[in-house]
Amino acid sequence: MNSNDKTAKFVKKILKKFHVKLNSKHENLLIQIFKFGIVGGTAFVIDFVFLYFFREFCHFSVLISNTLSFCISVIYNYIASVKWVFDVNKEKNAKKQFIIFIVFSVIGLLLNDLIMWLSVDFLSIYYLLAKIIATFIVMIFNFVTRKIFLE
Repeated sequence: MNSNDKTAKFVKKILKKFHVKLNSKHENLLIQIFKFGIVGGTAFVIDFVFLYFFREFCHFSVLISNTLSFCISVIYNYIASVKWVFDVNKEKNAKKQFIIFIVFSVIGLLLNDLIMWLSVDFLSIYYLLAKIIATFIVMIFNFVTRKIFLE
């Protein structure tokens, strides 16, 4: 982690305030999870707003709306994740890393669409609530796969 990183300093300050002592590896992981949460939260807002827009104003189906909004948020998420969250290995081929990111994003999209479809069509859950559930599950998948394959 960059020692001039304001987010890292903020997290370290919180840990100190609560008298939590972690080794540097765990501290860096916590900082990374915090950053991932910020990026993910922002991506969720983008995804949620576009889902609502496509569904309510364009009158697309829930799955089409969900797929389009998810794709828009993935673009933001990729840029923010590579620039700010993950210590992307600069020695690896950037094109290969982007392809890996997209492959796991497509898997995340399929998982997201499956959860939305099951929740809305079979469990009769309101689509915006279903989106929150799907996002939470896919968020965990995204963090784990990006941590393993981008760093």
